[in-house]
Amino acid sequence: MAHGATDMANKPVHRVDRVRIFDTTLRDGEQSAGAGLTVDEKIRIARQLSNLGVDVIEAGFAASSPGDFESVRRIAKEIERTSVASLARVVLDDVDAAGRALDGSSNPRIHTFVSSSMIHMEHQMRKDPEEILDMAVEAVRRAKHYVDDVEFSPMDATRTDQEFLYPLLEAVIAEGATTVNIPDTVGYSTPAEFGKLIRETIKRVPNIGEAVISVHCHNDLGLAVANSLAAVENGARQVEGCINGLGERAGNAALEEVIMGLQTRNDHFGVTTGIDTREIGPTSRLISNIFGFPIQSNKAIVGQNAFRHSSGIHQDAYLKERSTFEIMEPESVGWRGEALVLGKLSGRAGLRARLSDLGYHLTGDELVTLFPRYKLLADEKREVTDLDLEALMSEQNRVTDVQSLYKLESIKVVCGNLDTPTATIIIVSPDGSKQEATETGTGPVDAVCKAADSIFERSVNLTEFAISAVTEGIDAIGEVTIRVQAADGEIYAGRGADTDIIVASAKAYINAVNRMLTMDEQGSQPLGSMVREQ
Repeated sequence: MAHGATDMANKPVHRVDRVRIFDTTLRDGEQSAGAGLTVDEKIRIARQLSNLGVDVIEAGFAASSPGDFESVRRIAKEIERTSVASLARVVLDDVDAAGRALDGSSNPRIHTFVSSSMIHMEHQMRKDPEEILDMAVEAVRRAKHYVDDVEFSPMDATRTDQEFLYPLLEAVIAEGATTVNIPDTVGYSTPAEFGKLIRETIKRVPNIGEAVISVHCHNDLGLAVANSLAAVENGARQVEGCINGLGERAGNAALEEVIMGLQTRNDHFGVTTGIDTREIGPTSRLISNIFGFPIQSNKAIVGQNAFRHSSGIHQDAYLKERSTFEIMEPESVGWRGEALVLGKLSGRAGLRARLSDLGYHLTGDELVTLFPRYKLLADEKREVTDLDLEALMSEQNRVTDVQSLYKLESIKVVCGNLDTPTATIIIVSPDGSKQEATETGTGPVDAVCKAADSIFERSVNLTEFAISAVTEGIDAIGEVTIRVQAADGEIYAGRGADTDIIVASAKAYINAVNRMLTMDEQGSQPLGSMVREQ
């Protein structure tokens, strides 16, 4: 029986086979409110996802903007061992754009989708089921002109009339779809319901054995991972999701949780993946840094506290036998400890070796560029931790990935009980000239941002400001995340790190403005204006 078919008692018959991991961080993940990536940032993430070993990278939605088309095109040409996919509506122009963007890819896939639930067909598509079926078949047929590997998704499948869903899946498979995806688009289903839907799909779609069953679960009720695992129990052999659970609204299934659930409970699921789990931690941190979304401390698998034990009873048992309170080895998921290994007397060789251990492989020129900034940090801190180095590399990568159109030269702030907070800031403009401005504000950060605004050529509105301590101690590095809204309503994120929180705030604010200008040049749309959800 194909696809992990069930016995008469509807209990899954487990056998050791492979579940494909489909990562949509660069497409659905970028739909997270406030997210927006440059092409270079997407390529860095795609390289790391390939290192992680995912089977498919959904690089974007080629038809949505010139920036998305370019990112899909470049990722498709660069990534060789991983399949690269582009999303496309069941619109022939969308499919053609995806085909052009994927031209030259070693393993291309076109992923086309259409709404299939009555509520979506009536209020969004305003088409009847027959029209939807014809559009789906025609889109798959068109996609097969470009690629052999075609995936089809009936959007809002969990709220779709099953008497329409199964013939729709049968028709697209007959037309050549190699993967059929069952999305829980609004996160409405429960594990029992979703597992039953997969079982019924296997039973009632006659040609289902010619395609892989995939699932794409949203997390509106916090059930995305549970629903994904229930689908695997019942025959699904591809799981879609995002690293760190990013995505539209409450996000998608967190792939790191799905992967480790399948591996840690292999006795129950009886399946394997092609993932190098040691790359989970580095991948999670890279994506957190680039997106500007911190990882909650108690986040499963990748959170800072995921493998820390504070209870005295737990500590006592752990010291006697780790497995008493650890079901996974921290090293197996690339979790990092608190080693203190570097200081102001350390040289380039020590810095390069430690960064290599953390997954950063620098060229000679990159090391020369980074080293002076490391020495400045080491002079301010007695010891430099792994977390310090992560923050340093995050700051360095922000400078590399986003054009440094404006650069911070210096800041002077005066504030106190009797003084109105006043900031004087000097910024190097894109033409190389230095501009100085002084402004007052309700606080020092507000004054700094207002002073910067008087220099920028565009007006922006600060919508979010968050501070977190990257490292511990009184000399900790502080990291600031800022989001600004441009005049057209688009939102851009910026981050900055420094031992001086005011300087970190200025860096973050300038980084957000630089990101806005860079993405404007690339033609990217941070949140997009087209229907991009499934």
